Amino acid sequence: MDQVRWGMIGCGAVTEKKSAPALSKVAGSRLVAVMRRDGTLAADYARRHGIARWYDDADALIADPEVNAIYIATPPDSHEDYTARAAAAGKPVYVEKPMARTHEECRRMIAACREAGVALFVAYYRRRLPTFLKARELLAEGAIGEPRFVNVRLSRPPEGSDFQRENPPWRVQPEIAGGGHFFDLASHQLDLLDFLLGPIAAAGGRAANQAGLYAAEDIVVASWEHESGVLGAGQWCFTTAEVDRVDRIEIIGGAGRIELATFAPKPVRLLRETGEERFEAEWPEHIQQPLIETVVGELLGGEHCPSSGESAARTAWVMDQIVRGWETRTGIPY
Repeated sequence: MDQVRWGMIGCGAVTEKKSAPALSKVAGSRLVAVMRRDGTLAADYARRHGIARWYDDADALIADPEVNAIYIATPPDSHEDYTARAAAAGKPVYVEKPMARTHEECRRMIAACREAGVALFVAYYRRRLPTFLKARELLAEGAIGEPRFVNVRLSRPPEGSDFQRENPPWRVQPEIAGGGHFFDLASHQLDLLDFLLGPIAAAGGRAANQAGLYAAEDIVVASWEHESGVLGAGQWCFTTAEVDRVDRIEIIGGAGRIELATFAPKPVRLLRETGEERFEAEWPEHIQQPLIETVVGELLGGEHCPSSGESAARTAWVMDQIVRGWETRTGIPY
């Protein structure tokens, strides 16, 4: 490739600012075509974003000779299918997170791309944001000594759409999302811990639906062990009061701790006996752009992308282990 010319499948909210504009702002990259099943909406999206062509059929977009790479920005239930179609056409894939509904689906996506000889990347973009690169730098330089354990807590009130019992959002429909908000949000955190502390070797947990707003789990507790020996524990609840809204990761070492938030550009806090240091880090206008730069770089034969199908599949495996019992009880695809 001398230029990455993207065809995008799916034109949802995540693409409006987080990703699609960056596909044409990164050097050596251009978004040339989009697809949405509703042709009227696809045409409107293309017009608003200054994109030359639009489709209402994924196969037509994939077959477009001007398109040489595919960005899949649909809900998780279609990721495997679209990845297989793109791979069969010999076109590399950048797919939204979570990579798929289950680890098994991820494995098949990896196999399809490997067999076709094309690259597979996943949009775990926190691996390239300054906040988390700073946390990784602090760990690498031994700022807290040897890491011992990590605590994760994410709790928030229900979203307004969570109360739509007759038409719940796809993110809480297990047959589409693989689970509920845990799959959508905790996947970012667990992937980030893979990036900061290394792969997770063992995990388990319990999940439940306490509020009854939708079919998916609304609370999860988990524990795990990284290959490095670092132990972890997490609690996720999506039906708390506003006063109990929390977004916090704590990494505790023998000589101090690092605190950071996952979903807001808050300072990284380093706490040691000598006092506290804070490290500010702004997030880019298009939050996926730093990762997309590495995707394009790798496709053009340069920079390595830190978020591959293999790394994202590890996160899917961890989520599977944490909610295994819940999925068995509820019949969620597994």
